[in-house]
Amino acid sequence: MKWAHTLKDFQHFLKIERGLSDNTIVNYTHDIEKLIQYLTDNAIDHSPLTVDEETVQQFIYEIAKILNARSQTRIISGLKSFFNYLIFEDYRKDNPMELIEAPKIGRKLPDTLAIEDIERLIKAIDLSKDEGHRNRAIIETLYGCGLRVSELVGLKFSDLFFDEGFIRVTGKGDKQRFVPISSFTQKHINLYVHGQRNHTKHIPEFSDTVFLNRRGKQLTRVMIFTIIKRLTEKSGLKKKISPHTFRHSFATHLLENGADLRAIQLMLGHESITTTEIYMHVDRSHLAMVMEKYHPRT
Repeated sequence: MKWAHTLKDFQHFLKIERGLSDNTIVNYTHDIEKLIQYLTDNAIDHSPLTVDEETVQQFIYEIAKILNARSQTRIISGLKSFFNYLIFEDYRKDNPMELIEAPKIGRKLPDTLAIEDIERLIKAIDLSKDEGHRNRAIIETLYGCGLRVSELVGLKFSDLFFDEGFIRVTGKGDKQRFVPISSFTQKHINLYVHGQRNHTKHIPEFSDTVFLNRRGKQLTRVMIFTIIKRLTEKSGLKKKISPHTFRHSFATHLLENGADLRAIQLMLGHESITTTEIYMHVDRSHLAMVMEKYHPRT
């Protein structure tokens, strides 16, 4: 059994059986390709069916010299999933990664922006330029709805239910959820749509896509990162800001203002409440406020 063929089958499994996103599948693929490259570089003749525990242990030992604990953990997780897939398909009887433990890593608290920082970024947008209102609508939607960057670029007009106050979001694994959208965010989307978007000659296949580039195509994830990077530089903020920073800020500000954690979970599209609970560690003053407000002995 060849590595390339097995890897291709594994990708199909992740897409069809597990319903994972393209980005997640790419990450899994890169993890396995690192092992394949290690075997090639060291002239180790092992197929997916014969690679053993000693070999993968040595591989993990080598990558530990150059990668941080979080990257090591991700690779170990990816390889465990790959060999579990081979067991599931009856190609192997054992998982050579079974006894390999990932390094202990602390839970990284998400980076957030103060409301003043967000206002400063927005003021840096030049609304006199063609893309000005589009960029304002992008920032307002990221922050106002807590979207992932992939969810933003994939947003369709058919997903907008402004009269009802919701948008339909397609998240990880093509799972859909409805997220509330404020009239304030709606206003800035409409300013873009009825202004610059209306005058952009779009390619027919992207006629239902909300956010377009100047060539009439769907914006890419990279372009969103670039827009935010340029605004950060222009605003003078000395922070590392990404599209995900607005999602974190959305959740944190809701929590700080008394929103229910379960409601935040649903809006973010987290499968597990434990993923959302990380925001409880961002501002512990919220816990004291909840105790004071709801406990009968305070």
